[in-house]
Amino acid sequence: MSNTTNTTGPQRDKLVSVWNDQIKMRVRIAGNGPPLVYFHPAAGLYWDAFVDGLARDYTVYAPELPGTTPGDAYAIYKVDEYSDLILIYEEVLRKLGLKGAVAVGQSMGGMIACDLAAAYPDLFSKLVCLAPSGLWRDDAPPAVAELYSSAPEKIPSFVFHDPSLPGAQAMFALPENPAEIPKAIAQNVWTLGCAGKWMWPFPEHGLRGRLYRITAPTLVLWGKQDRLMPAALAGEFEAGIGNCQVKLFDDCGHVLQIEKLDQALADVRGFLG
Repeated sequence: MSNTTNTTGPQRDKLVSVWNDQIKMRVRIAGNGPPLVYFHPAAGLYWDAFVDGLARDYTVYAPELPGTTPGDAYAIYKVDEYSDLILIYEEVLRKLGLKGAVAVGQSMGGMIACDLAAAYPDLFSKLVCLAPSGLWRDDAPPAVAELYSSAPEKIPSFVFHDPSLPGAQAMFALPENPAEIPKAIAQNVWTLGCAGKWMWPFPEHGLRGRLYRITAPTLVLWGKQDRLMPAALAGEFEAGIGNCQVKLFDDCGHVLQIEKLDQALADVRGFLG
């Protein structure tokens, strides 16, 4: 998505060669302080005011899903299985020396962060998940298939309770230069396609059975009106993770860090200490 909000944004990039040198993962970095790893959602890395806020207290490391980095689209073809994806992320963090960092993941990023914390219990000191994907309930099914099959103009209503908010409008804004619009649209579609390899038709890779392995203290934040990932799933994470706190936001959809920016930052800072 195009980032037109007034944010500082990433300050530097680092390419990390992984997967037997088949993939060069771009990690976007900003801030100073203790390390924090941010795992982005299916729509790609959108450096919003929430991530900027984290970078005021931490050095934020934000790895990009293979295939979503502009100019390296075909990296996604090097990853065959979801389990391989988790190994790739662990290799990136290990090569960056980030063992013991705190982790924040949103939606698909929350699912990846949970699986990393389950596979490598000592990897993160604390874990924050914003409406994470990865679980399924028949009575509260995630609407991933509906989102992927919807017309572009309907997508904002899947992820925002109030799509008219300035932050929501900015998230979906296209470039001001008309010549750049086709490229931006193509990048957005490709990014969702790369994530679709792990999210379509629904994100369920057995995470429920692995949640008990997460030992890092965990905070789960969720919007009560989340249409994409129903808030009922929050209780599943709370029940599965041994040390887990859950907070639900009223009048809030899936992208809670935009709709409830101040509250989300305050809760995350309070939890991380």
